[in-house]
Amino acid sequence: MRFEMQKANLLAENINHFITFVDRIQNNPSFSLNIDKMYQIELFIEEFKFQVIADELVRINRFDWDEKYTSLLVTRFRKGFKVIDEYVNRNYNDLFLLTARIHTLNNLSLSFSSSPHA
Repeated sequence: MRFEMQKANLLAENINHFITFVDRIQNNPSFSLNIDKMYQIELFIEEFKFQVIADELVRINRFDWDEKYTSLLVTRFRKGFKVIDEYVNRNYNDLFLLTARIHTLNNLSLSFSSSPHA
């Protein structure tokens, strides 16, 4: 179960990095991205409570593996993440910088499900 705890913590860490990355892009005028579309990504992050999910994943998997609650949190993350993924794909020309982190988060979150297309 130690491996599952490490996966959950790695997912939480990458969610935090994604949130920070979006915030840096949004607040840095040197990037020539569509600020309105980046703001929409920030709104999705807030709406689906990614920070709360990441914090909870770290909290519950710090000392012991909690499969049910971790699964619930990952499912909630996947629900919001699908919306962001679709939005970035529709607006690829304006949001291409996010694709690598989205790909990483997608693979990490899918590693918790038994079917690869959950």
